[in-house]
Amino acid sequence: MKKRYKRLTYILPNAIEVYEYLDGRYGARGSPRKKKEKPTKEQIRKRNQWNKERKARHKLRQWFRENDYLVTFTWRKADRPGNMKEAVKLWGKALRRIRAEYRKRGYELRYLRNVEVGTRGSWHIHMVVNRIPDADLILKKAWNHGGVNFKLLYEQGEFSELAAYITKTPDTDSRLAEASYHASQNLPVPEPEQKRLARWKKEPREKKGYYIDKESFHEGVNPVTGYKYRCYTMIRIHRRI
Repeated sequence: MKKRYKRLTYILPNAIEVYEYLDGRYGARGSPRKKKEKPTKEQIRKRNQWNKERKARHKLRQWFRENDYLVTFTWRKADRPGNMKEAVKLWGKALRRIRAEYRKRGYELRYLRNVEVGTRGSWHIHMVVNRIPDADLILKKAWNHGGVNFKLLYEQGEFSELAAYITKTPDTDSRLAEASYHASQNLPVPEPEQKRLARWKKEPREKKGYYIDKESFHEGVNPVTGYKYRCYTMIRIHRRI
C-alpha cells in the first residue's frame, strides 16, 4: 500500500496554520519501514509544551486583537503568597470580581493567564484579556496585592511569540521556579479541515492574500515515527480588525 499523508488546516481570522504528516491509516505494505522508537521523557515534555503553545496560539488568533491587553499583576514583597496553591486562590478571588464587573457592563470576560514565581521568589501573573471600556479601572480595583501594568498586545508573528510567553514554564525560561497556566473556557477554536494527500509536495503554496511566515516553517523527519512532517503558518496580508 502506498504511503499517504494527511493535511490539517486551521483557518483563523488572520492566519492559516497547516500541518502535514503521515496518515496513520496508510502504510507501505511490504516495503522497508524505519522502526518506530519509544519517545523519551524529554521528547514527551517538548511535545506537551508544543501542544500547549499551539492551543494557546489558536485561542489568541481566534479571539484577541492588537488592542486588547497584556496585563501584569505583581505582589508587594510583604504580601507574597507562600506557594502556588495560595497564589492561584488569591488570583481566583480577583478573577471573580473582574468577571462580575464585565457582566455588569454587558460583556463576557475572555482571558489566558500564567501565574509565575521566579527563582528569587518574586511572584507575578501575566494575563491576556479582552479590553472593554474602563477595563484598566476594573482590573486595578480587583487587585489589591500590588501593582497592575498594562500593554497592548504584541502581535509579531500573529501572536506566536505571545503564545510562547503566556505558557512559559521553568523548562522554557530558567528565570522561573514554577508556573501555572490556565485559559477561560469560552475560547472555542474551529476544528481543522482534513485532507489526505496523494503525494508529498516539495514546497507549500501560498494562498492568495497571504504570505508564509518563515519563522513558522518547520520540515523534517519525526524522530519517533521516522516519517516526514511539515508545519507552517500563512498570515493574512491585510488584517481583519
